[in-house]
Amino acid sequence: MRTHLAFSAFFAIYFLPFVNYKIYFLIMVLIGTIIPDIDLMHSYVGNRWYFRPIQWFVKHRGIIHSITFALVITIALAMYLPVLAFGFFLGYIGHLIGDAITIEGIRPFWPSKSESLGRMRVGGIGEKALFYVLVLIDMLMVVRFFIK
Repeated sequence: MRTHLAFSAFFAIYFLPFVNYKIYFLIMVLIGTIIPDIDLMHSYVGNRWYFRPIQWFVKHRGIIHSITFALVITIALAMYLPVLAFGFFLGYIGHLIGDAITIEGIRPFWPSKSESLGRMRVGGIGEKALFYVLVLIDMLMVVRFFIK
């Protein structure tokens, strides 16, 4: 979860100067980051009872962990609440990138069977190192953002 947040923070900090509604943008990046794991019973967001029906019908890292699904939700947001769409999409993509570099990978263009598989083990030393590197980069970007 924390590596997902670090990835999404990178995108959020990078694009923050270019958005008008910064608070909405940051909130939607956070929501977009955590939403993909509603399909996992033991995740921060997926352990809520009201997400159980979703978990009965989809498997973890299936349709919900795809760019296809992210685009469908983003397009719906863009049609009805456009100010929220870009932040949501960035957060979602940050999560998907984090999962795509793991051994378990994702199927980014569901229903296509093609997979994006990485070499990193979830919770392993590589993920921990990546997290700390991302946090350092995020902090440097924040400092640079405020110095300008």
